[in-house]
Amino acid sequence: MKTLVTGASGHLGANLVRRLLQDGEAVRVLLRADSDDSAVEGLEVERVYGDLRDFLATKAAVHGCERVYHCAAKVSTLEGGDRLRREIYDCNVLGTRHVLRAALETGVARVVVTGSLSAVGYDSSRPSDESMPFDPFDRPLPYAASKALVEHECLKAAADGLEVVVAISCAIVGPQDFGPSRMGRTLCDYAKGRLRAYVPGGFEFVAARDIVQGHLLAMSRGRPGQRYIFSTQYMTTDDLMSLFESVTGRPRPRLRLSPPLMSAAAHVSSFFLTRLFPEAEQRFTPGAVRLLRMRRRADCSKARQELGYRPTDLAQAVKEAYGFFAQRGLI
Repeated sequence: MKTLVTGASGHLGANLVRRLLQDGEAVRVLLRADSDDSAVEGLEVERVYGDLRDFLATKAAVHGCERVYHCAAKVSTLEGGDRLRREIYDCNVLGTRHVLRAALETGVARVVVTGSLSAVGYDSSRPSDESMPFDPFDRPLPYAASKALVEHECLKAAADGLEVVVAISCAIVGPQDFGPSRMGRTLCDYAKGRLRAYVPGGFEFVAARDIVQGHLLAMSRGRPGQRYIFSTQYMTTDDLMSLFESVTGRPRPRLRLSPPLMSAAAHVSSFFLTRLFPEAEQRFTPGAVRLLRMRRRADCSKARQELGYRPTDLAQAVKEAYGFFAQRGLI
């Protein structure tokens, strides 16, 4: 029987597919017809094309698979307008609903859905764990709100009898970052001397190999209807700059901007860019700056105790990411 992976062209999906193939599994990947398939180029996978927002296409992709890893998502740190919010909701919430419904109707044994730390409750006095409820009134970004609703869809499917487990990811660092991701672009910009400034703060990061291992553990050992947080290490942006210095040999930016000042600038720039140039990339969005300023930490005790999760080394993940980008000519 095959294993289906959605979001195989993304950072997590690309690493997960390679690990599954390494373990000898028969892998099917669901791709969008208009997506960049570089992440699966040359891999021995079965490719099917469709859009998660289309239930019939999703069901056809799920049919015949024993297990499903649902990694696909629309990720954004923007508030956005109605169009972006609708796209985030349709891709993340309706897409997940379609995957889970298709799994129920086709007899899939188990589904692992990728969650986000942004959908876990936050308390500045202690690290976030799986028991902390998401607060919908704490100005969540549309992406965070959508991932909270994704977990709600998982609970509904679990109540209907589907074995579904949520593997919660932090900011991923590592190779096979074909996008590249926000973190990947930051490393590339740093290596090329284009990162002119940075903002003090901190966040939980997870090595690509660790979040992949977390998904495998959730599939094999996770309790249905439960969620598990996977992180490698909390790191401040100052520590991250030191790590980038060590890996690239390039000194850190001289400008260490005040968080309140950067937040105000991000609000102004995002306001005009969203309205005048909606397709333009926004690096330091108000949401991204706010996440850094929160300095939120994660508690992986549940994953350690129930699943045997053992995180590796974030410095090695950064070195592997740097090597990957250099090999592809991005650095």
